Amino acid sequence: MKTDHTLERSSNAVALLAWGTWFGGLVALGAISAPLVFRNVPAPYSADAMTLVFRRFDLFAMACAAIVVGRELASVLMRPRIQRIDAARMGAALIAGALAVVEGVCIAPEIAELHHAGAVRNVGELGMRLEAYHARAESVSKVELFVLVAYVVLFVFSSSPRIVRDP
Repeated sequence: MKTDHTLERSSNAVALLAWGTWFGGLVALGAISAPLVFRNVPAPYSADAMTLVFRRFDLFAMACAAIVVGRELASVLMRPRIQRIDAARMGAALIAGALAVVEGVCIAPEIAELHHAGAVRNVGELGMRLEAYHARAESVSKVELFVLVAYVVLFVFSSSPRIVRDP
């Protein structure tokens, strides 16, 4: 019996596009843009610019996370039985999404507030707090990237073609 998989394939495509822009944005901002801006643009202008960029990206990342997690929740409804690899993939999506929310709702606003209060990294009490939040943001982003890699690997292996025999 042949089944139409258009809805599942469409949701997969949308989720993978969201994943790609989320993952790519983390890499582009964290590994490329931020180091260049902070090295080449004088303070406080570099922090002003990157605060705006990261705040905008955080909203974008959370939207992408919602799409990926939504696809995972929809897959629960579309499949009669969830296998361990599906549960692991879903867990990875939920963890990565939670990390995006923690960064966007808890960490980034603190960094922005400290910056607006005049904090300079590693200078004075506010600067030490800013450094601690910045280190936390870097750590969360690195874990988020790792979990996103795990998600796509699990996605690929769980989506591998299966041999289905018609009765």
